Amino acid sequence: MQSLLLVNISQLLTLRSSSGNSGPRRGVQLKELGIIEDAAVLCLGGKIVSVGKSKDAVRDTWLKKNRKSVVEIDCTGQVVLPGFVDSHTHPVFVVPRLVDFEKRISGATYEEIAHAGGGIRSSVEGVRKASKKLLAEKVSQMLREVAEQGTTTVEAKSGYGLSLESEVKSLEAIQLAAKSWPGTVVPTLLGAHVVPKEFQGNVGAYVNEVCEKMIPLVARRRLARFVDVFTERGAFSAEDTERIFAMAEEHGLGVRAHVCQLSETRVQKLLRYKPASFDHMDHVNDADILELAKHDTIATLVPGANYFLGLEGFPPARKLIDAGAPVALATDYNPGSSPTPSIPFVLSLACTHMKMSPAEAISAATINGACALQLAERKGSIESGKDADLAVFEADDYREIPYWFASNRCAFTVMNGTLVAPEIAMASR
Repeated sequence: MQSLLLVNISQLLTLRSSSGNSGPRRGVQLKELGIIEDAAVLCLGGKIVSVGKSKDAVRDTWLKKNRKSVVEIDCTGQVVLPGFVDSHTHPVFVVPRLVDFEKRISGATYEEIAHAGGGIRSSVEGVRKASKKLLAEKVSQMLREVAEQGTTTVEAKSGYGLSLESEVKSLEAIQLAAKSWPGTVVPTLLGAHVVPKEFQGNVGAYVNEVCEKMIPLVARRRLARFVDVFTERGAFSAEDTERIFAMAEEHGLGVRAHVCQLSETRVQKLLRYKPASFDHMDHVNDADILELAKHDTIATLVPGANYFLGLEGFPPARKLIDAGAPVALATDYNPGSSPTPSIPFVLSLACTHMKMSPAEAISAATINGACALQLAERKGSIESGKDADLAVFEADDYREIPYWFASNRCAFTVMNGTLVAPEIAMASR
């Protein structure tokens, strides 16, 4: 593993909390980026060991003695920030959903497409037929793409298999892909994505399948860290979700849920399971926003889905932030509603359509994304002792990252101490 010294950084966004807060950032705290100008970061053994001014770094006694063994990178005219933490993705699929895309352009809604045989279920056949090797290759391709955009930590869900065999295969594919990627992958079981065709009209029987077969096997084989549920009309009720959460808790797995994407679901009862995150949250009730402000459950907003689905409304970021609820941003990378690997694009959407400031958006995609994966002790900020996860952008000012939308200005990333330049990522394809 390389020893790295990044020097002459024009703007270093440390994301260190001025109050020493170790929990998710809320309210005005989201604007605290901990900026150091003309900065340096030293990384050894995959960890950050020192952060400060360039002039102080070059005077360091250890560095003077070991300078020849350290890879030094001049970051003049560049912004360095913590590697993005994409805390909501669905990478295990075989082909894009182009028919859905065309139908939506013609005016069909998300639910109408699903009723016509499109949507989530249309990805199931491909995953069930595919080999684990092919699925792993698809996940690996996505991991390379997100790294090129500055992402160093990814949550990866199953959810297009919808059978014990195919959900396990999907998680094994995620595990296989993660082994060859220098970043960090957090696997999630999303067996409760929708009810598959063979269980149509019998949701309870499929919930039994998830609870009695999928969760125990996945927990025993340590294939996932979290269990997710699509809590929505046409998918699973809040009562179904409670049952699945209880079984996950019994087997030592964390929980998270898709909630309030298409319609309102009251979340108060679900909060007793201490979910890591509630994702989408487009139609969250005002009373529940106040309740979320009392908890550490992250509201993970995925505006890429709203953009791609052509929706007029976007998640109520300002309401959530102003009430004190912790907010994260993620891509929701998936074949049906958000086929983008780009957190910078999501930052731009958050600023232009949800009225988040650039600083709030960056905090939401770094330290709060880490909190959404319960990894804040290792990820999401640039501090001594944390994992050496860095994203370096060709920019004089951090606000350029969301400003130049649909344009990738990421120069390179550092993932767990490993330098990954775009040309290196391209050569590995």
